[in-house]
Amino acid sequence: MHKLAELARKSVEEFVKNGKEVLPPQELTPEMNEKAGVFVCIKKGGDLRGCIGTFLPCTENVADEIIKNAISAATKDPRFDPVTEDILNDLEYSVDVLSPPEKVSHISELDPKKYGVIVVHGSRKGLLLPDLEGVDSAEEQLRIAKMKAWINPEEKVEIFRFRVSRYR
Repeated sequence: MHKLAELARKSVEEFVKNGKEVLPPQELTPEMNEKAGVFVCIKKGGDLRGCIGTFLPCTENVADEIIKNAISAATKDPRFDPVTEDILNDLEYSVDVLSPPEKVSHISELDPKKYGVIVVHGSRKGLLLPDLEGVDSAEEQLRIAKMKAWINPEEKVEIFRFRVSRYR
């Protein structure tokens, strides 16, 4: 397991077992020391169990983003009940570190295998990570991102793309 995914795992286990937030490692890896948006996804038996993140940095560094987002993915994802201690050993973790979003002017600039997407309509924003199973076209990627943000399919949106470095 990569050190970033390991930090997510330790963060969830410490919080679920003891209600405490872990401290970042004393020695931060170069990836942990950057400032970037981070998504932490948790799966159980290959099925999503929680996924929460930030598309822009909200903390001092990636290590802090991982700790906060891992705990949120385990306890605050509204699609799932909070993670309980009895399933901790069954969980798999991935950490996506996001590049800064860049605005695109046309759907042809998207590639759902390579880029994640952010759609913006007024104050509503929807984000979809790249390279997700079952998302094979830019149209499908945009449809899902709009749906997540409660944006009607026919509404015009600003579109941004980003890359991720995925750690498992």
